[in-house]
Amino acid sequence: MHSDNGREYLSHSFKNFMASHGILHQTSCAYTPQRNGVAERNRYLVETTRTILIHGDVPQCFWGDVFLSACYLINRMPSSVLDIKIPHSILFPHDPLHSLPTKVFVSTCLVHNFSPGLDKLSLM
Repeated sequence: MHSDNGREYLSHSFKNFMASHGILHQTSCAYTPQRNGVAERNRYLVETTRTILIHGDVPQCFWGDVFLSACYLINRMPSSVLDIKIPHSILFPHDPLHSLPTKVFVSTCLVHNFSPGLDKLSLM
């Protein structure tokens, strides 16, 4: 197995597990994220999940649902790595892009204040 030098891959229990199952573990060179491949894509997915949780003030107990939603959305957004093509369309060219209806996790809402003297651009 090849991984980056993330702490989750370097714990003693993980090393013992790998050794007990005959798995050779190699790590990439430090400060070379371009060589980490999948580990960096997972990082992007986790960061997107954290952003949705924090920005939307979503309770931590929904992290699994947010993670799956982030993955679903990332796979349906154009990627600069793929020359602005959509990953899902490349993997499944004959499948519909949105097989599931998207649902809103977080929506910023502004309340309109009808007080006299305020116009449509006033915040309060």
